[in-house]
Amino acid sequence: MKLIIKLIAGIIAGICIGLFAPDWVSRLLLTFKGLFGQLLFFTIPLLILFFITSGIASLPSNSGRLLSKTLGVAYLSTITAGIIAFFVASIVVPMLSADAQSVNESASATLEPFITLDIPPLMSVMSALALAFIFGLGIASTKAQQLKSLSDQGRDIIELLLGKVIIPLLPVYIAGVFTEMAVAGTVFETLKTFGIILVMAVVLHWVYITTMFIMAGIKSQQSPLKLIKNMLPAYFTALGTMSSAATIPVTLRSVKNNNVDDNVANFSVPLCATVHLAGSTITIVSCTVAVMVLHNALAIPSFFTVLPFIMMLGVVMLAAPGVPGGAVMSAVGLLGSMLGFGETAIALMIALYMAQDSFGTACNITGDGAIAVLIDDSSKG
Repeated sequence: MKLIIKLIAGIIAGICIGLFAPDWVSRLLLTFKGLFGQLLFFTIPLLILFFITSGIASLPSNSGRLLSKTLGVAYLSTITAGIIAFFVASIVVPMLSADAQSVNESASATLEPFITLDIPPLMSVMSALALAFIFGLGIASTKAQQLKSLSDQGRDIIELLLGKVIIPLLPVYIAGVFTEMAVAGTVFETLKTFGIILVMAVVLHWVYITTMFIMAGIKSQQSPLKLIKNMLPAYFTALGTMSSAATIPVTLRSVKNNNVDDNVANFSVPLCATVHLAGSTITIVSCTVAVMVLHNALAIPSFFTVLPFIMMLGVVMLAAPGVPGGAVMSAVGLLGSMLGFGETAIALMIALYMAQDSFGTACNITGDGAIAVLIDDSSKG
């Protein structure tokens, strides 16, 4: 929650600096934004490579049937959530088109940073993703412990970089983004649009959770309201921790209160905390459509254009780091490579996603409870 407060403070500070501060102050902040952005985009392929390799290599291999069922249901849930979010956003966002047009028309030349520095990534996002699957599956098949150790250590280093450098400095980066928008005269219409999208994303979370538990209740012949009630401790814990991994102990207890077999709960909850990100997908897809409306250079994609993005999103978020914003950090590369997002558009995505990260995480882990009930009922059948 401290991070959310810092992000809000960064947005307010950025607006004030862009509107009222001398130009040299704005340029100084824009310089930091540019340098930090280079570090961020350099790190993304490494994050995808090490985290997905480590995640695939760490999947348990002694429960093949249960593993395949859980992974299949979790992935299907994540993809379905993204598709629903796209169609809802496609209906809601065009209603904001007049505001978006005024944003684009009022945009003017912005200030230039004092220093620019180019740090090319070592590889493209898709190359990192392909390598991650090759090495992850290879390590799992050959039991190559040295490569497994290397991927785990690489993951730990990138997670340390995220936790100690990138995440703490995000509020300053976001301040730079909003300073640039304030100078260009686009900031207030942007905030208005983002506010509507945030509310829409949170409502979609609740609707999706309710739908999942209605399905789980019908399948297991239990009351959906009782199932949801038992998961509320996990939901509210996730609101505070903003981490699926940190909420696992509470999620486990809540799932077992829903009469799920201990072995199924002990297996499915930690696994789903890693691979099931329906709430995060809802937010990312909703915010993606909103950001595209706000940029002349980006066209709102058709469903068949965005479907591959949603499907890849369910993969790149695999083993997203247990730090706030891990899911959107994993998705940054896809936004650039598949949808043409530039640095400013991606920065807006990060700001918007982080503002509701706690709700997305709560949706993720509450949905884990519904998946556990479905898997448990299926294993008894």
